[in-house]
Amino acid sequence: MINQNDITMTGKGLSRRSFLKRTSCVGGLAIIGGSPLLTFFTEDTSAQPAALLARWVASTCQGCTSWCPVVVKVVDGRVVHLAGNPESKANHGKICPRPNLALQQVYDPDRLKTPMRRTNPRKGRDEDPQFVPISWNEAMGLIADKMMELRENEETHKFVFFRGRYSYNRDIIYSSVPKIFGSPNGISHSAICAEAEKFGAYYTEGYWDYRDYDLEHTRYVLCWGADPLSSNRQVPHAINIWGHVRDRAEIAVIDPRLSATAAKANEWLPVLPGEDGALAVAMAHVILREGLWSREFVGNFADGTNRFLPGQTVDEQTFEEIHTNGVVRWWNLELKDRTPEWAETQCGIPADQIHRVATGFAKAAPAAISWVSPGASMQARGGYAALAAHALNGLVGSADSQGGTVQKTKVPADALPDFSAYQDDLAKKLSKKPKMDRRGSLSFPALNAGKSGGGVVTNNAADSILNEDPYEIKVAIANWANFAFSCSGSDRWERALSKLPFFVHITTNPSETSHFADIVLPAAHQLFEKWSFLKSKQNLHGYASLTQPMIEPLWDVRQDETEVPWLLAEALAERGFDNMLRYFQEAFADPETGQHPRTSAEFALTSTKMFTSPCWHSAHKDYGKYGDALNGWDDFVKKGVWNSHRFETGKTWGKFGTVTGRFEFYSETLKKALQGHADKHGVGIDDVLAATNYTATGELAFLPHFEPALRWGDPSEFPLIFFEHRSRLNREGRSANCTWYQAHKDADPGDENWDDVLKMNPVDAERLNLTDRAMVRVVSTTGEITVRLKLWEGVRPGTVAKCYGQGHWAYGRVAATDFQRRIPRGGNNNVILPAEYERLSGSTARHGGVARVKVIAA
Repeated sequence: MINQNDITMTGKGLSRRSFLKRTSCVGGLAIIGGSPLLTFFTEDTSAQPAALLARWVASTCQGCTSWCPVVVKVVDGRVVHLAGNPESKANHGKICPRPNLALQQVYDPDRLKTPMRRTNPRKGRDEDPQFVPISWNEAMGLIADKMMELRENEETHKFVFFRGRYSYNRDIIYSSVPKIFGSPNGISHSAICAEAEKFGAYYTEGYWDYRDYDLEHTRYVLCWGADPLSSNRQVPHAINIWGHVRDRAEIAVIDPRLSATAAKANEWLPVLPGEDGALAVAMAHVILREGLWSREFVGNFADGTNRFLPGQTVDEQTFEEIHTNGVVRWWNLELKDRTPEWAETQCGIPADQIHRVATGFAKAAPAAISWVSPGASMQARGGYAALAAHALNGLVGSADSQGGTVQKTKVPADALPDFSAYQDDLAKKLSKKPKMDRRGSLSFPALNAGKSGGGVVTNNAADSILNEDPYEIKVAIANWANFAFSCSGSDRWERALSKLPFFVHITTNPSETSHFADIVLPAAHQLFEKWSFLKSKQNLHGYASLTQPMIEPLWDVRQDETEVPWLLAEALAERGFDNMLRYFQEAFADPETGQHPRTSAEFALTSTKMFTSPCWHSAHKDYGKYGDALNGWDDFVKKGVWNSHRFETGKTWGKFGTVTGRFEFYSETLKKALQGHADKHGVGIDDVLAATNYTATGELAFLPHFEPALRWGDPSEFPLIFFEHRSRLNREGRSANCTWYQAHKDADPGDENWDDVLKMNPVDAERLNLTDRAMVRVVSTTGEITVRLKLWEGVRPGTVAKCYGQGHWAYGRVAATDFQRRIPRGGNNNVILPAEYERLSGSTARHGGVARVKVIAA
């Protein structure tokens, strides 16, 4: 911890340069070859005993949403190595590269080491915050004072909590804190992650969640922007099994970039960004025209004659459907004219390749997977593209089939204890106010699971703050979120955070978002310093996996989702509002001993035991019902993971979670949701589609259909389509301050170590008179960045590609070219990406080539 007595204070507080100089000395750090390293990596070991104390401790990696169970080798109190958890049935006891970078993260000398208070009242990128170190008690007191002002003025709804990445202890700080206090505003990051991806599965089969895939038995994998070997989900499982998949299955990858998975595929379809829907409906046309649909799942014509002929309508009465709804109506209203030849003009994929891939996929069925990812759905009009791509699973009968796509197995967990008795009249009244992100408004339906306003519109929160719509926000807390970097139209967030009267950031590393904070609180590292649990699925197994403290933190950190709210509740209680603290003390109890927590540390452990008790506590009603019957808490801590039974396919046929109970091509479920939203605003469904930037009218609204890509920028001025992709090394944007990330960046096809490159096809470079390795300006309608140009044939002509993750200016001395002067290493994609949305789901439209750009020599 920083010793406040060793810091010379001035009227202006501690400068950015002084802060770096002071904190670089904390924890026994050395600067070696320009890179900050902890001394124990290089210290003289001659005086140490021959055999150091070593142990393996179970935990969970949160480098992506696979949330893989891992084990960590701890030697003499220091973490030195990670491996896959051999007890896990989901990831085969394997890991991908991401967990290894956590070793550098936990010992990063640029980590936040103690609470910090802003002393410069002016906010902006060019303003030095002049942070000074303070104690946890002082920090909590300052926060509680600001919150109590809201209660005294009866405006508690003007408080917001922003949730970034999380564990399943999340609802303590995300739900109970704002609602007991009196605010509706728990705003999650989910809509900048992948909500549109869930749209396709929900409005065809009634399942709002990420899917699992039977890779072991599949015969065809059709990846819609998915790169399973690098990103999306299930990376360790995919890496481990991909050799087997390649031996027995065909692989086709739809991606304008030659991804790691595309490089190992049988077919690469470099689609024009944003035109995935055209390709999907053309494939559906081929499958029906060639008579390759599943008779067992979909049904057949009564006389067995295929009437799906190009350009011709079909009498619905002639077809007898079994487990689906509306296949003939889909053909008549959308598919009959969507030939491969038509699609070639829209999406740029040759008609013969469309036909070949569609027939190959259908002939492999039902052991076939149409794998929908954010790349094909997080587009301005991507909701219907997601519907179309996922509908292929229904067309060939691979939904809930061996070798196909499946839903998830149940992972039991206890819910957050009811807190309604701890809400006073003010909290009950003001927590019913509309949420500040404008979800459920006419132009933002956010139809999570069919409910208007059921989702979240994360990125719109910046505009809500700026416009004070629906009301002003006066106090905000953000945890594990860096929206000033990770949200498109990032300049809006800089202005919004500058406008906030009081803002608190809970984080491991100071970041772009921290730069605008009034208080910055140091968080424990999730993998090594924190009690929590995660739920996920891979390899047809669901699992619950623990994280647990295994080392003594070097710095004065607290667990974000448990200890921080406890400390805040104590500070509020000291100021006369004890409802939150009483809730934590009375509603939480150890399932084994019945003891209630007395400290923040006890609260972190007790809440984790409560939430996970169905997995390990023999007295729980769900113990052993859905999978492993662990032998008590100690057994769970030792093994670190609870495994579900293996998913059994075929059980949802005839009882899908849709309005009809069937797999819906004509979606009565979507019709009901859209009608409910339209009625709420006193308009028609066509008006809803127009307000959400869709072009369809009438019955097409309820069917998977083609929507032309929406792009920002006139092609005459901005001739190239920009799109981004993810890194196999990026722990969700948190890796850039790790030297291993920078030194191995070329693990991503087309990228370069210690650099940030814009990948351009040589054909375009010749036309624009640009040369390889030159520095270029990438200019869109919303901003510009300067990066190095990389000529690469692995990107579709007419487009340029750039990996997300570089461009940090406030994340650390490795992530930035010059941390002191706020000069980034490369450029942040979100500077040139506009704040556009797939509005039906609320998702940010960060894919689909939403931004046109021009590339100019710097």
